[in-house]
Amino acid sequence: MRRYLTLYRKYFKEALESGVDPERLLEYHLRQIEFFQHERLIHLIVTLLFALATVMTIIATAVTNSIAFAILTLMLLCLLIPYIAHYFFLENQVQYMYDDYNKLYIKIHGFGYQSDTEKKAHKNKTS
Repeated sequence: MRRYLTLYRKYFKEALESGVDPERLLEYHLRQIEFFQHERLIHLIVTLLFALATVMTIIATAVTNSIAFAILTLMLLCLLIPYIAHYFFLENQVQYMYDDYNKLYIKIHGFGYQSDTEKKAHKNKTS
């Protein structure tokens, strides 16, 4: 998913520069945002379940002093950390996609929401 999302964002920027019909690109981009939002939701659920399982095994380890629970805790932590990193990657990339959508919407319709990041970038370009 990381590679797909990275390549899609690259495709979007290239399509924007190549003169593709902006309205069709906007519609397509909105659909892609929906796909990635769904993916982000699924990863959030999985990450939360792994975090819950990890906390439960930490408590079980503390209560029982069992080596088996300690090993299980370590195994879950080894999975939880990459899940958290991947979820944050998805979260950040979807936020960037929102900015891309808003920029294109403003380009087409002449108005729309502009994030603080985009306002600062625009201000720096004009300074």
